[in-house]
Amino acid sequence: MTGPATGTTDEATNEAVDEAVARAAAAGEAWRATPAAERAAVLEAVADALLKHAEELWPVAAEETRLPEARLRGEVARTAAQFRLFADVLRDGGWAEAVIDHPDPGATPPRPDVRRMNHPLGVVAVFAASNFPFAFSVAGGDTVSALAAGCPVVVKAHEGHPRTSDLTASVVRRALPDPDLLGLVHGFEAGAPLVRHPLVTAAGFTGSLAGGKAIQKLIDERPDPIPFYGELGSVNPVVVLPSADPAAVASGFAASLTLGVGQFCTNPGLVFVPAEGGFERAIAEAVAGTSGGPMLTAKIREGYLRASGRLAERLTVLAGGGEVDGITPRVFAAGLEAFADGLPELGEECFGPSAIVVRYRDPADLPAVLRRLPGSLTATVHAAGPEEARDLLPVLRRLAGRLIWNGWPTGVAVSWAMHHGGPWPASTTPAHTSVGAAAIRRWTTPVAYQDWPEDLLPPELRDGNPLGVPQRVDGRPRLS
Repeated sequence: MTGPATGTTDEATNEAVDEAVARAAAAGEAWRATPAAERAAVLEAVADALLKHAEELWPVAAEETRLPEARLRGEVARTAAQFRLFADVLRDGGWAEAVIDHPDPGATPPRPDVRRMNHPLGVVAVFAASNFPFAFSVAGGDTVSALAAGCPVVVKAHEGHPRTSDLTASVVRRALPDPDLLGLVHGFEAGAPLVRHPLVTAAGFTGSLAGGKAIQKLIDERPDPIPFYGELGSVNPVVVLPSADPAAVASGFAASLTLGVGQFCTNPGLVFVPAEGGFERAIAEAVAGTSGGPMLTAKIREGYLRASGRLAERLTVLAGGGEVDGITPRVFAAGLEAFADGLPELGEECFGPSAIVVRYRDPADLPAVLRRLPGSLTATVHAAGPEEARDLLPVLRRLAGRLIWNGWPTGVAVSWAMHHGGPWPASTTPAHTSVGAAAIRRWTTPVAYQDWPEDLLPPELRDGNPLGVPQRVDGRPRLS
């Protein structure tokens, strides 16, 4: 990704990227000026188009990824739901964060009339994910949130599902007022020129830690570094407290671990369990009843085998499931002290159906180890009541972006309140999310207007509030 163009293939790739970005930038001029309510109607049209063409979309994705029909149908529906959510976000108007401070000559120092709101950045580069060919790919959360913000998008398709990417882009483009608002480029070699392109103003990425670091390096080398929102890896620790039910924990864990052959960013990779109470035995029995399956790409499969092999060299194998396509779910075991001695290596993500079960004897020993873990997207607690977990909460709030009570991390709801981010390396900027309504904030920049005439102000910042958006006026919220 980082090398210079050296041959005709690279030159053709550079030309394709340059054309896609230039077209997107040109189309974006009208799109950023399109009222939010009209953009919302377009997003709903895209949602309708995705559902209308679901019977064409999922079979192509199934052939390329070997994911099952039910999973892919559900993912198309989820992707459409993301477009509908952001249509609601635009109609609500709160995304603009409109603030009005009227002049106050008596203030110290005297205050002029200042008004601020969010505006779209510009062309957004999106790197499609391997494990969700629809929901985190061409029409995924990065794309829809950027379009909602008023930004055109150029997507680098994932090599694992190129035909699905082409077909999805075709469906979405037909529902857009200008098809150039969604550009699509292919090939590993397209990543570097896309990130380096001077018209690209921000980038979104879901993938490996190595891939995210490579993109960040390219951005740092630009003459004008741009925002980078990456989701790079997560072990999603689960803390099981003594009052939890071993059978319920074991069955839920085994199902979550092996869902999608473990190829979810929210896969539970660490489980802390009491040494007493039969938790290890229950987990071993539950995992033994699972099986592997085909992984999305040969590269992912090879990475899983390498990572789980390294764990097998260092830890005791607690249980394994049935082998399918060369993939076996594997759970390893270690005592709390031995696990802590193996950090940070034992705290790294193994992408696939693999996890470490860590035994502890006293819950009071957990916070010191949890503080040493890398940042995660999620952290989960299983307990019968709140008092048992009270001392863990301050630690977990610093560890992960989403805290789960008596549930499992796989499955991320598309909603207003959802946060899908966390401290490094879960994401590059823990204050931002790639799922949910707040994802739109990544692709906007605030602009303050001082003493500007009313008729030149955006409607969101006018005293009459013609659009009826939420405003904060002189420090107080005003809904309409």
